[in-house]
This record gives sequence, C-alpha cells and structure tokens, in this order.
Amino acid sequence: MTTTLVTGANKGLGYETARRLIAAGHTVYVGSRDAARGRRAAGQLGDGARAVQLDVTDDASVAAAVQTIEANGGLDVLVNNAGIEVRGPGNEVAGAADVTADMMREAFETNVFGPVRVTHAFLPLLQRSASPVVVNVSSGLASLTQVSDPDHPAAAYPGVAYPASKAAVNMITVQYAKAFPGMRINAVEPGFTKTDLNGNTGIQSVEEGAEIIVRMAQACPDGPTGGYFDAAGPLPW
Repeated sequence: MTTTLVTGANKGLGYETARRLIAAGHTVYVGSRDAARGRRAAGQLGDGARAVQLDVTDDASVAAAVQTIEANGGLDVLVNNAGIEVRGPGNEVAGAADVTADMMREAFETNVFGPVRVTHAFLPLLQRSASPVVVNVSSGLASLTQVSDPDHPAAAYPGVAYPASKAAVNMITVQYAKAFPGMRINAVEPGFTKTDLNGNTGIQSVEEGAEIIVRMAQACPDGPTGGYFDAAGPLPW
C-alpha cells in the first residue's frame, strides 16, 4: 500500500490529486491548514482519505503531522501542492513597479519555505520507503526560457513574486534530486487551471491540471528525477 501526503488538499488541484491517487490505490493524507475543511474534504473523498492538519508555514503544525503519519505507518509520496499568489490591495497582480519586499516574503513563505519545511521534516519517513517520491507543484511561469520569450504567452504575465517563488521551487527540486538519488523528485506545471489561486480565471479544469501531478506521484524507481514537466513532457528551465 502506498501512502501519500498532499499539502493544500482540501480544494482545487490538491483535492483532485488526492481523489485520483485514492482511485489508484493510495492511502492519501489530506493536508489542510484548516482542520475542519480537511476533515470535510477527507469525508467527501471517502475510503482511502485521512485528514491531517498541516500549515506549511508553521513548524509545529508540520512536526505534528509528521508524528501522526509516522505513527500510522510512514510515508511513500509527498506532493508539495500548497501555494499562493500574492496580489495588491485592489486584487491586482503586482508588477515590477509595485511589488514590495513584504509581498515577496509572503509568497516565498508558502511557496518556497513551505516545501522546504515539509520536505525536510518528512525526509526521515521518505528515506524508509522502498519507493519514495516527491512532487513539487511549480508553474510554467517558473520557466526563465518561456517568460523571457516575447512570443510565449507566459511573457505577458507582469507579476514578480509568484514566478520568482516558483523558479526557486525548480532550483530546490534539482538540488534535492541530486542529493537524494534514491528518490524520484520532480517539479510539475499543471497549466493555467481554474482554482481559487487565480480567482477561477484559468482555462482548464482541475481534472486536466492534476494529470501531471498524479502521473509524477506514481513515478517508478527508475523514472525521471530532477526534472520539470507538464502533461506534454519536459519543460525548458
């Protein structure tokens, strides 16, 4: 039996990822900052789902989640899905002229320090697994190649904090993959998906967006590691 933790799993891509992995036979811990929402989501997901309170920005919360999951048998797959997009007071994306250090700090706290905090805490459990996997949910906006190409749609995005944080996630992925060659550690780009993160302005469904997350969460021991993928294949850094 494969045991998986998905952070930010009470809604959106995290919820759909949990649903699909449960259908594939995983036992899935539904990580949620709000315990009540997590329990509700796990109840909706049914057999195979277990709620665990987990705020990726809080050391004590993460430590408690480790204790809970360890006491129930350990962990094989970690999906670092929880993320935020920081916007200005008028709900606008803050471009280079308006972004502040506080905005950057807020984005990095969840999107960068969160995955590091969670991965670091769960490393001892993952290292005990026969087939450990880590999936870091990144973004196409993390691709320096795409964002700097005036002919690519990503180049039109004016924000600074979100793509910078996801570019950091890509670097973290590469460095962790080199450090732990026995694990499959990859970054994935779900695509512009309708979720609360973007005010449901995305152009694809959560079912479509979760495809690459679910696929990489089921990576075989001889599968790729240290890569950056969307549903169609490898992406340029």
